[in-house]
Amino acid sequence: MTATRAHPGRGASPRIARAINDRLALRLLQQEGPLTAGQLKELTGMSRPSVADLVERLQDSGLIEVVGESGAARRGPNARVYGIVAGRAHVAGLDVRVESIAVEIADLLGRTVARGELPVAPDADPARLLEDGVGLLQDTARAAGVDELHTVAFGAPGMVDPVTGRLSPTGALPSWHGDLVDEVRKRLGVPVLLENEVNLAAVAEQRAGAGAGPDGDEATFALLWLGSGVGAALMLDGRLRRGTSGGAGEVGFLPLSATGGLPTATDCDNGFHGMAGSRAVCALAREHGVPAGGPQDAAGAAGAVRSAVSAVAAVSAVAADAAPAKDGAGGTSGPAVTGSEGPAARGGPAATEPLPGAAAAFLDALAARIAVGVASICAVVDPGRVVLAGEVGLAGGRVLADRVAERLARLSPLRTTVHPTAVGAAPILRGAVITAMDAAQDTLFTPPA
Repeated sequence: MTATRAHPGRGASPRIARAINDRLALRLLQQEGPLTAGQLKELTGMSRPSVADLVERLQDSGLIEVVGESGAARRGPNARVYGIVAGRAHVAGLDVRVESIAVEIADLLGRTVARGELPVAPDADPARLLEDGVGLLQDTARAAGVDELHTVAFGAPGMVDPVTGRLSPTGALPSWHGDLVDEVRKRLGVPVLLENEVNLAAVAEQRAGAGAGPDGDEATFALLWLGSGVGAALMLDGRLRRGTSGGAGEVGFLPLSATGGLPTATDCDNGFHGMAGSRAVCALAREHGVPAGGPQDAAGAAGAVRSAVSAVAAVSAVAADAAPAKDGAGGTSGPAVTGSEGPAARGGPAATEPLPGAAAAFLDALAARIAVGVASICAVVDPGRVVLAGEVGLAGGRVLADRVAERLARLSPLRTTVHPTAVGAAPILRGAVITAMDAAQDTLFTPPA
């Protein structure tokens, strides 16, 4: 456990001092889990009477409760263990995409209690979608026994105006995205937040720890989203940087000579998007003999990358097995596999999977493209740490991240490490839940004036 001392300030009134101490205690209970009064005293540096008053206040407010007893390493009766009342409030996170709407309901500690998803047809009626979207949110909450939500957070593609909190109009995205946010706000009458989807992925990454530096510093990193499109999120000094118009991180519009043209204000096909978006990844895979059939969307690109990584990993495993082993006398005991064994025989690439050489060449070429975009980000922001996320970043894992890092070192003089995402599935949804949870806690953990 990490000790955190309460410092209300010498000029703080008793009410303000109590509020500061209450928030500190609640944050500790959230981060560390259930604690005894003695542990709260140790971690905050408060006096025993002050901690006793604090515990009583928070219990009376319905924010904490006794969750057990601890009798270890002490004399006398067991000490009560206090924890946050997670069911005091529930929040919702939504991931709104062109082809689907996903929702997650969570308690005050961010623990998932229900999930739901609604596919969206290309020709879906916008008015019907609004009704179905609100219904999905309400039905998912009811399925978890939640009658009322405290806060809702949306993640959506596009730029969110920092002043109005609304999606900036763009012809590339359906208008119902912004309308759904307004409809939920009107129908539910609760705080509704809207954030760019890649920014929410960075929030989830920060909490998961992939943004952490060698000293555990999670304050500064850049996240590069590689999916149907490309985008970036900038977490600098622990805060998201959105830019004046909410467009910070729109790296799909980066003008790069390799595309043979220039992007326009309404079309990024000749920008970095044209090099690293899903269509470009699928085309690159086919050029190298890596299967990339089916839709040229994020799932198709991720499938091509995943099969290439699998082929490369299988060869590496065979090479490791085939390496001469040391015998007890310090000599070699011969190869670990026979000449008849190969990648396919040992779970490696099958006939429908890419050949190892083609797979490695594809990953090298893809990493070279990604490194150009990463180098551009680093030249401006110098985050020191870059996380590869999105469907393609997740599929590439450490194999792709290491290749990008190698090529980045040739392009940039700045010391930058490259890492695969640590979040796994549904990072946007998780980031939305965290955002809603933080907002709910800010409200509930702040005593009334």
